[in-house]
Amino acid sequence: MDKLLNFLYTIQWQDIADITLTSYILFRFYILFKGTNVFRILIGMTMLWFFQRIAVFLGLIVTSWVVQGVAAVAALIIIVVFRNEIRSVLQARNLKSILWGFSSKTVITTIEIIVESVFEMAQRKIGALLVLPGKEDLEEEVQSGIAWKGAVSKEMIMSIFWPGNPVHDGAAIIEGNQIREVGAILPLSHRNDLPTHYGTRHRAALGLAETSDALIIVVSEERGDVLVAKASNLREVKQKHRLEQHIREHMGIATKQQPFMRKEMFETVMAALLSIVFITGIWFNVTRGRDTLATFEIPIEYMNRDPGMEILDASVNSVGLDLSGSGALIKSIKPDQVDVRLDLSKAVAGNNSFTITRENISLPPGIVLKKVYPTVVDVNLDVTIKKQLPVQVDWVGKLPDDLVLVESSIDPINVEIVGGKRILENIATIYTEKVPLDKLKAKGTISANLALQPASLKIAAGSKDKIAIKYRTEQRY
Repeated sequence: MDKLLNFLYTIQWQDIADITLTSYILFRFYILFKGTNVFRILIGMTMLWFFQRIAVFLGLIVTSWVVQGVAAVAALIIIVVFRNEIRSVLQARNLKSILWGFSSKTVITTIEIIVESVFEMAQRKIGALLVLPGKEDLEEEVQSGIAWKGAVSKEMIMSIFWPGNPVHDGAAIIEGNQIREVGAILPLSHRNDLPTHYGTRHRAALGLAETSDALIIVVSEERGDVLVAKASNLREVKQKHRLEQHIREHMGIATKQQPFMRKEMFETVMAALLSIVFITGIWFNVTRGRDTLATFEIPIEYMNRDPGMEILDASVNSVGLDLSGSGALIKSIKPDQVDVRLDLSKAVAGNNSFTITRENISLPPGIVLKKVYPTVVDVNLDVTIKKQLPVQVDWVGKLPDDLVLVESSIDPINVEIVGGKRILENIATIYTEKVPLDKLKAKGTISANLALQPASLKIAAGSKDKIAIKYRTEQRY
């Protein structure tokens, strides 16, 4: 249990985002290429990867190398051989469907083909007569049909009823996913109560509906209407889903669509779960497999320091970190990816001790902290004050034997220094940098910087950072 908790503690939000994003990309590949040859090849590539990892685990170096080479060559072969199929899949979809669209139906059914064909012929005002037999035999009712036995397709149906085709005035009989006969002659209805605009096709449809259990679909050439005849009734259908419903009820498959949808949903959910499991396995293998231990020296960053205080000194300026992770991740670590930060928001003037814990350290995803040394850092802070200090020139060396320094002055005489209170209380004079006497001439002006010791001292804003030294010498007699 403790190992599990320690493991969960090492997981960062970047790890979760990494697994989620990569799993989604893999899942989108499944959605886009499902049912294609590319998808089957990708499954084979996955099996190769598993085999290669098993070879690595067992220490089969040559086998692992060979399988890795085969996988690399296979990836190039996929791109070259299946480039047209990949392009057709991607070109057929917009950016939205590629990123998050779902295809609810991967196969267009015979019913959908019939519905689409019927309404397109109605839009173009192409007359048509389609018969979908029921359980009864139609041999005695239908005459002069030409055997066809062609697969149902939109192009096939449109060509059969295209004006000028010798069989376009007859009926097409469809059984299952095949067009069994074309140019069939149907018996005409002799009812006198039909509307005057009903033509021969309407009477033929109603005549067969009166004498059989078939479903007949009529497309009016003059008006572009779609009508369905069954059991002595002829009714107009204006919407595609209503025609599809009539056909499904006639075929007795109206209740079979739901299991199909459930199967599609189950396959999609399983694909998503397998993508997460697969990517999690890869992530775990890369980030937690065969740990490599490495030591890094990382400088300490101090944060949230009170502007009214300054750091006088610290026991250490950097800490050593023993980090663990896969060899690939350890080798890829850059110094700016690891941070050690101490929060000084609650620090007070004087000595402060801080214990470095995991919360103070920022690590790349997949890297585990093993050890920190030292674990305690002492930081000495002091209140920042300003103090006026007189300036004194720090002469060094000696004048030439024939010269005597008779006069010197400096500008400014005093400067304002900013620094720690305890430091400035012990400083009475601020010196310039060393000025060599042997470089002096008869007279002149030289410039010198202030020697700020310790380095934490700063010149206050508005004070000069350079001192002008005017001097005059005379000949020694």
